Amino acid sequence: MMNKEPKNIIELVKQGDKVTLEKIYLENREGFINFARKYNVCEEDAIDIYQDAIIILRENAINGRIDELQSNISTYLFAIGKYRIYQNFRVQSRTELTSDFNMVEENFDLDVNLYGQILTKEQQLLKKYYAELGDRCKSILNLFYYQGYSLDEIRDILNYSSKTVLKSQKSRCIKQLKDLINKHYGKY
Repeated sequence: MMNKEPKNIIELVKQGDKVTLEKIYLENREGFINFARKYNVCEEDAIDIYQDAIIILRENAINGRIDELQSNISTYLFAIGKYRIYQNFRVQSRTELTSDFNMVEENFDLDVNLYGQILTKEQQLLKKYYAELGDRCKSILNLFYYQGYSLDEIRDILNYSSKTVLKSQKSRCIKQLKDLINKHYGKY
């Protein structure tokens, strides 16, 4: 990498030194693309992810989040990139699961899960009383537990004013579901 100490490099990036940022970009680009190939990421996607990682590096430097960085810039940049690769996999698998779920919902009304296994008694109870929840609760619980969205993502999707309000609503929905089950089948 560059001859300068990491703290000096971070300081230059923080100050908006385009030469330093461009040098970091060029010195690590090819290595990152090769790194991404290990995860079966095509070159085009690897370049997009790498550019996102550069932007995040710059933003974190400006915001002082990496003032005490212990690793070198390349290691930090690759860690950001690896995290972004995993995020992309999560989004892709979420999309595939949602597609599979919709297909199963449209074609089957049996007590089986996506893998063709018969649901346990507890799963059948959850399914039955989940159907009785309001649309808002169903949406929250589906997005969080089934599709794996974070609370921040759900807040944006469902237009909640804050994460705290959403967390409270999610807790009320879970309590409502438990209450429905307990009412009809005893302690759950």
